[in-house]
Amino acid sequence: MVFATVPLERPIMSDSDLIKLYSQRILALAADMPRTTRLSTPDATAKKRAPLCGSTVTVDIVVTGGVITDFAQDVKACALGQAAAAVVGAHVVGQDRAQVQAARDALIFMLKNDGPVPPVPYGDLEVLIPARDYKNRHASIMLAFDATLDAFDEITAKTDCA
Repeated sequence: MVFATVPLERPIMSDSDLIKLYSQRILALAADMPRTTRLSTPDATAKKRAPLCGSTVTVDIVVTGGVITDFAQDVKACALGQAAAAVVGAHVVGQDRAQVQAARDALIFMLKNDGPVPPVPYGDLEVLIPARDYKNRHASIMLAFDATLDAFDEITAKTDCA
């Protein structure tokens, strides 16, 4: 009897892979997430969900002069998604849409194309380099950026309709 092998889309994670993926730095970021109290009067709110794992991030933003002046997030995600959201929450205030988009693009390039770590102030995303090989985790990692960009777009849509 001959058995055909079927190539796997993602590597099988060993215990050592899990330990590497969920490093102490990732767990520390996830445990100390800033800006988790929802805003009472945001200019926009957006929720994103990663369909593969069910992780969600809901973001509230206040924007003044095109720049985020207040930010909050409700994160229901794995430690990787939480770590990414923690870095976003720590640095997104004071950023405009183009800066958030550039950081998001840099993170996805780092994950998918072995690109460099996103620039300051998002350099702490370096902790997610071990997730490059786990494509099924990328959507969760991107949620905070994607929700923030959707919230910006909601504000733009309101302004365009006014």
